[in-house]
Amino acid sequence: MRLRLLTTASKQLRLGNRQRHRLLATSASGQHQQEHQEYQPGGSRALYAAAAVGGIGAGYWLFHELDKKRRQPVELAQPQKATSSPVALDAEEAARLWHKTKRTDLPTYSVEDVLKHDKPETGIWVTYGIGVYDVTEFAPNHPGGDKIMMAAGNAIDPFWAIYQQHNTLDVLELLESFRIGNLNKLEAIENDELGSPWAQEPKRHELLKPASKRPFNAEPPISMLGEHFYTPNELFYVRNHLPVPCISAEDYELELEVEAGAGKSSKCTFNLDDIKKLPKHTVTAAIMCGGNRRSEMTRIKPVKGLSWGAGAVGNAKWSGARLCDVLRAQGVEPDEHLQVIFEGADLDPTAHPYGASIPLSKALDPRGDVVLAYEMNGQPLTRDHGYPIRVIVPGTVGARNVKWLTRIVVADHESDSHWQQNDYKGFSPSTDWDTVDFGKAQAIQAMPVTSAICSPMPEERVKVDKGHITVYGYAWSGGGRRIERVDLTNDGGKTWHVAKLEQEKEPDGRHYGWSLWSIRLPVTDEQQKQSELEIWAKAVDSAYNVQPESFENIWNLRGVLANAYHKVKVKLI
Repeated sequence: MRLRLLTTASKQLRLGNRQRHRLLATSASGQHQQEHQEYQPGGSRALYAAAAVGGIGAGYWLFHELDKKRRQPVELAQPQKATSSPVALDAEEAARLWHKTKRTDLPTYSVEDVLKHDKPETGIWVTYGIGVYDVTEFAPNHPGGDKIMMAAGNAIDPFWAIYQQHNTLDVLELLESFRIGNLNKLEAIENDELGSPWAQEPKRHELLKPASKRPFNAEPPISMLGEHFYTPNELFYVRNHLPVPCISAEDYELELEVEAGAGKSSKCTFNLDDIKKLPKHTVTAAIMCGGNRRSEMTRIKPVKGLSWGAGAVGNAKWSGARLCDVLRAQGVEPDEHLQVIFEGADLDPTAHPYGASIPLSKALDPRGDVVLAYEMNGQPLTRDHGYPIRVIVPGTVGARNVKWLTRIVVADHESDSHWQQNDYKGFSPSTDWDTVDFGKAQAIQAMPVTSAICSPMPEERVKVDKGHITVYGYAWSGGGRRIERVDLTNDGGKTWHVAKLEQEKEPDGRHYGWSLWSIRLPVTDEQQKQSELEIWAKAVDSAYNVQPESFENIWNLRGVLANAYHKVKVKLI
């Protein structure tokens, strides 16, 4: 679990003098939870649950003797009496207190120290309670060890909270044998001063893996992502560019200004009830960050940006008023040269809001399904996802889906915000920071076709069952293009196998949700003997756009549009 930031009470955020930013600082309503449809490619997820982080127990007897020398006795001081005599506890009682007890014979590490050890190259550390454990050598050498990588550089507490059957004496004893230190949790408590823009950040699910803390950006474990057709709200990736604003539903206002186009200029203001009184429309849409899979592109050459894995994407049902209805009610007519600008309540240090824009043609098209959303999967938006209203622009890069929406402008120009003009644009692989000219590149709107393997994970030990292994993942294409096919190979492209798709039956051009796929991938006897296998996945959309084979020729200095084949190496058992 990433330690939650503890904050002091704070005063109202000062969001400027404009009427659209008169927001009352209040605590967000409680986190909303709901049941979601679960997608289960290739059968039950029981294997996954059994192998999850708690699978440490499966290797206990194998490593027990090897680790005897590493075990250290633990003495617990009497908590309520002033005495120097240790309290005698039986083995099980002591084991259940180990992770809550400071080891005076071991060093103390900060949260930042642990975060640096999240891969084999730097060592694999995990925390449990206040214990820090080095499982670098242990993780790759037993079935289920790959799942530990989901908690690498992080805590196993939230996993064990789910899979409590693994919290046994044997497992606790083994875990303590890998202990290398104590976690200084006090260092993780941020002493936010009164009025700090970060003082009222919302609480997040412990399983989200942050790419940055301030602003908070995080993605869920990739294997969990592929298990739900509709991504649970609490596991939906979070992409924030600035501090999360505190907004009162009672004081919320959305300003709409028409300053270009046929007819007279106009301006009007809606409150939340006004929006909710309009006809309600629901659309299934995947939202993907422009930097999704950036970490893979970085392996070719460094780029600037958050090191996202393949989890900066989610699929949800979004409900609210259609933007085309709102615009047409104000007399807005089609015009191919106009833009619709969105501004949020999140402000930079100069009091400028986050902003983005889309073509008016997309906003006015009923088939474009642009929604002023106040619900996500049937529940009110959470603060991290734009409460109380977020614009959803289906089929478009996540950066245009502005959260905490406070202003809409119909104009004859794009948004002048940094994120529209100087970010989220693609360039030639030969363009560098000395030659780049953001003004000559088009802002990303519709995203290219992509796919990712959610399971197995890299370096996972996969059991071959009757000459096959089970593989599953997601695929998506922007612009409403349906996924036509997902192809997989495990022999470098000599033979390809077509996966089974699960997707909605929306017409092409309006197919905004992602597709989940699964396959029983054949493995030859010769491949089993080699013990290691690399799986490639590529998606093809309804326009027969296909993912490029490698990142070398699509590399760009911002690391966006990273849609090459997804490749995962696994170990066969």
